[in-house]
Amino acid sequence: MLCQRLCYLGILLASASLAAAEEQDFSKVEIHTTHLAGGLYVLQGAGGNMTASVGADGVLLVDDEYAALADKIRAALRGLGRAGPGGSSGDQAGGGAHRDQALRYVINTHYHFDHTGANAAFAQEGATLIAQDNVRARLLTGGTAGNGGSITREVPALEHAALPQVTFDHELTVHVNGDDVRAVHYPNAHTDGDTIVFFPGTAAVAMGDIYVRYGFPFIDINSGGSVQGMVAACEDVLRRVPADARVVPGHGEVAGVADLREYVQMLKDTSAAVADALKAGKTLTQMKQERILGRWSERYSPPNAFVDTDAFTETLYNSLRGHIARHGSRPR
Repeated sequence: MLCQRLCYLGILLASASLAAAEEQDFSKVEIHTTHLAGGLYVLQGAGGNMTASVGADGVLLVDDEYAALADKIRAALRGLGRAGPGGSSGDQAGGGAHRDQALRYVINTHYHFDHTGANAAFAQEGATLIAQDNVRARLLTGGTAGNGGSITREVPALEHAALPQVTFDHELTVHVNGDDVRAVHYPNAHTDGDTIVFFPGTAAVAMGDIYVRYGFPFIDINSGGSVQGMVAACEDVLRRVPADARVVPGHGEVAGVADLREYVQMLKDTSAAVADALKAGKTLTQMKQERILGRWSERYSPPNAFVDTDAFTETLYNSLRGHIARHGSRPR
């Protein structure tokens, strides 16, 4: 299936270092589009999913993949401007024609390079880059992303042109194409700078890597992420959106509310398993040896998984231990 192939490619690139990602043959990557509703589309290439609002006011884009794909992303957006029912870039699209419009806004959901790579290219053409305060700070300095254990990835600082020009603390609204697009910060979730973008006019939400569909999620403990923040963010989304909302994950095919609810339950159940093991005095090595997350492995740890069962055990252990260190009590 196309979505499975795109998701797998995204996982491979997400799991590579930046140097390895730059060695990928981006000439073979296609940008595929899926129509959600009205002027709202999902674009998928080789990195994080992108969501585009296209209309009379121009284009607002959530995330922008890799620098090497800027021209292809731009062409796909122009295609949406010309396309009627039937689509533009080799996949699904629809919802009527739109005039060609400039890319006016880019919202970064977090600082990782598979979601921010084309920032500079689009800013130099006049797009306003928007992100939570911590995203700009991390893009300015770079750092080491990781789960506090076996997963580590170096993220270099970006050039000045790639830094968001507009930042916010908790929430920002962009009034564009007849919608009040709300960018909301969720602290200490996938990272310390995560933004979820709500499109109330089309009952859709773009969640960045707070919600992914490739298996166990990567939680960037090194960059302020936590499983507690992931759960809190997802639960808030479930409270905010209608039952028929379309949910755009950071990687993988578009989902529904029931899919997101199932994902949250997995996060809660696996966290509870590790918390119980901590209460029993077990070490991380013992947890891995006993495969306390084994019953979730078949579903969430496919072969060659970016985050396999041991790595996710590490993630939860480090996140929950950090909670104990900060609050002096058993993780909830």
